[in-house]
Amino acid sequence: MKYQDNIKHVATLQPDYLGFIFYEKSARNFDSESIPDIDEAIKKTGVFVDATLEFVIDKINKHNLQAVQLHGNESPEYCSTLKSEKVEIIKVFSVKDEFNFERLKPYEAVCDFFLFDTKGKHPGGNGYTFDWNLLSDYPSTKPFFLSGGIGLEEIEDIKQFTNSKASKYCYALDVNSKFEIEPGLKNIEALKAFKKNLSEVLDYKKEHVMNYNVNEKGYYGEFGGAFIPEMLYPNVEELRQNYLKVMAEPDFIKEFDQLLKDYVGRPSPLYFAKRLSEKYNTKIYLKREDLNHTGAHKINNTIGQILMAKRLGKHRIIAETGAGQHGVATATVCALMGLECIVYMGEIDIARQAPNVARMKMLGAKVVPALSGSRTLKDATNEAIRDWINNPVDTHYIIGSAIGPHPYPDMVTRFQSVISEEIKWQLKEQTGNENPDYLVACIGGGSNAAGTYYHYLHEPEVGIIAVEAAGLGVDSGESAATSVLGKEGIIHGCKTLLMQTKDGQITEPYSISAGLDYPGVGPMHAHLAKTGRAEFMAITDDDAMNAGLELCKLEGIIPAIESSHALAIFEQRKFKPNDVVVVSLSGRGDKDLNNYIEYFKI
Repeated sequence: MKYQDNIKHVATLQPDYLGFIFYEKSARNFDSESIPDIDEAIKKTGVFVDATLEFVIDKINKHNLQAVQLHGNESPEYCSTLKSEKVEIIKVFSVKDEFNFERLKPYEAVCDFFLFDTKGKHPGGNGYTFDWNLLSDYPSTKPFFLSGGIGLEEIEDIKQFTNSKASKYCYALDVNSKFEIEPGLKNIEALKAFKKNLSEVLDYKKEHVMNYNVNEKGYYGEFGGAFIPEMLYPNVEELRQNYLKVMAEPDFIKEFDQLLKDYVGRPSPLYFAKRLSEKYNTKIYLKREDLNHTGAHKINNTIGQILMAKRLGKHRIIAETGAGQHGVATATVCALMGLECIVYMGEIDIARQAPNVARMKMLGAKVVPALSGSRTLKDATNEAIRDWINNPVDTHYIIGSAIGPHPYPDMVTRFQSVISEEIKWQLKEQTGNENPDYLVACIGGGSNAAGTYYHYLHEPEVGIIAVEAAGLGVDSGESAATSVLGKEGIIHGCKTLLMQTKDGQITEPYSISAGLDYPGVGPMHAHLAKTGRAEFMAITDDDAMNAGLELCKLEGIIPAIESSHALAIFEQRKFKPNDVVVVSLSGRGDKDLNNYIEYFKI
């Protein structure tokens, strides 16, 4: 942008970023004394080419820039120095017929975004596109801007691009030269037409491609929503309006990723289980969430939610827990951040998960027993919701599974999606292909499963297998196999599949696993079951316990009883010798040692 009135007019279209070039050799060089007042939501971005740090910092301060876009040969050290100026760093890389992605690695930790532009005679503004399919090999998870000759005539190409894997981390489109009347003067009507056409492309994508993800109203197909008492509406609405914005903030992403790496210990290994594979004549890989700090996948979500709570100004945290792993993970992050923590847990679960109760107390949490109903996970959730109703202003409820009123199922799933994100690059590293033939995960409410499936939901060649707890048998009256026994109903703030009597009373679930004895299932999983996208299997207590012991003896790994349910499918379902089957090993078995000892009389 260059001209004052034109800047104001373009700003009325509400772009996310407006660029101002500070490069004297450019015909678009911005030489005005000031940038006119524009909406604060629009990030003013300075564009530089091999400028001195002093020059860039002067322009940042003079024009109150929120981002800088670097088009030259700026070094990682240069970018790192600019980070101290509290601006977003967008590093530009030029692409022609090929691109060496190794060039990105030194910039990973010092830039907020990459930008890919067409290589030409000049740095930017060349007016033509490169082959976007080259980005199919993009090895990073860093969000990027796509630039270079994007105009109205590229709308169909953009539509195809958004449906390709090359677009996975595409954060924004950078449009410039094809919308100019002259350098720096933008055609407002052309920009309006582009924005309208782009909205139609994105709406089409939501309707026809992303149909396994949540929609804007909080539904997965017919399941989901927010069925909540009026007193909770402000809390849930505050979260709904802010969660995606907060999660997209570069500072949030950086802090979340850093804690996952340095505190949780991610990435968790993807382990080829050689002896287990030999026994079942297929290729079995275990995603080792049991090796995370606190011993399960739960920590991924609690790290994300505690950062969310802090940004929303909450200083009191409540949670529910069944197996105790979510309670431990919540107590852990509360200790880390110095926040008050109250964990609700069923009286029966407190007795059978004593080690986790002790850990929660050591971490400073108050553990409150749920004494009503079945005195398990469902009842602990009821008590947590009652607490939230009574303390709506200062309290954030860290729900531990992909259940609850919107936006919780989607938010929890997004935090857990680091699991499938890692599986993709780890599997490609080990096998040459990022897609397995099958993904397997146990399901109670379904957070580990949601994270395991997330990046594969729209890959039809990848089979999804969801494993529920059959307890003493699906038809025994002592079961938690929701997909078989459930029908549509409302529980804990969302519409989903729910075990209930004919008159709508919730049926008490049962499983030897404290984390799977929930009478419902998350709305995403209900949708996967109803549409047939996922294959649901039910595993009895006996089969799960035997599968857990088998993993101990074959691979030297003691799994949580929840995870043992997923492992038990290999006795019931046959796979081809060359099938690649990835199983989410959602937690370790330390917490279940007493159950194993009692069951096997060890």
